[in-house]
Amino acid sequence: MKKANRTESAADRARSDGAVERWRIIVLRLAAMLCFAGWTWVHFYWEGPYGILLWQDATYDLAHRLGISWDEFVGTGADDGWLQTWIARITWLYLACTVLTLTVRRKSYFQMAGLIGGSGLLAVLSYAKYVASQYQPPMFIEHGGQILAPVLLVMALRFGSGHRITVGTAMVALVMTFAGHGCYALGWWPTPGSFYGMISLSLGVEYETANAMLRVFGVLDFVVCVAIFIPPLRRIAAGYAVVWGFLTSSARPVAGMSWSLNYWGADQFLHEAVLRAPHFLIPLYLVILWSRPPAVEPSAESSGLSSGSSPPTDNASVASV
Repeated sequence: MKKANRTESAADRARSDGAVERWRIIVLRLAAMLCFAGWTWVHFYWEGPYGILLWQDATYDLAHRLGISWDEFVGTGADDGWLQTWIARITWLYLACTVLTLTVRRKSYFQMAGLIGGSGLLAVLSYAKYVASQYQPPMFIEHGGQILAPVLLVMALRFGSGHRITVGTAMVALVMTFAGHGCYALGWWPTPGSFYGMISLSLGVEYETANAMLRVFGVLDFVVCVAIFIPPLRRIAAGYAVVWGFLTSSARPVAGMSWSLNYWGADQFLHEAVLRAPHFLIPLYLVILWSRPPAVEPSAESSGLSSGSSPPTDNASVASV
């Protein structure tokens, strides 16, 4: 009877573990998909921020060696030039990556490689924004969650959502996002005017109040970065990161959208929240992960197993991360 109960308990645990694993992967899949979808809209509706990297003499010299004239390179006013044409085509790469996040499975190695390439696209995009910001490190660092979102999905499918490599990468992604934001909020680098505008428009407060709130939020950003590595505090820190990541992402359309705009301004501002989905979905993945207690392996004596018992489950390995 006891053996039957243990067998039934193990089967229930296995089913429960499978359900939790699926939810973790769903969250990571959504994070990568929404990030790519948001940036796809940016490339389609406007243009990727690559001009700062491409509008250089070296780029034109390369085009000239390839036999491309100046008018063909920059355009004539009536037509887009070679540069704008190729930047526009990057839209299709982002759209393809968006689709891959929905279709990739555990043994889809070719699709996994495509998503790793998509992470590279996000890294180049972030580097362009970093250069445009006059080489401010927080500009690149705070994009870490977005850059690593597709990598996390691949890791979760390849190694498991509870594998220590996957969990460690998710923690790095969270720290990068919040550390970058915290540097700006504390004023260590010039705080973007959009930060003040979002707080003032969303909450209806004056500049002085918005500035004081930003300083407090900046301190909390770094508290999260430290607390995420302290086991008794990490679930609370990740929970705060979910809430704060969602609020800072949704503040963009809340502050910018208006009933007086075409489509209420959704075409101009909604994507700002969508592409920042990793800022709150990666912490949500960690909350789900750490909300489940690790499996307790029965001893050899109580289970009747020899010293060659099965290895610990993913949940057990997470306990030491």
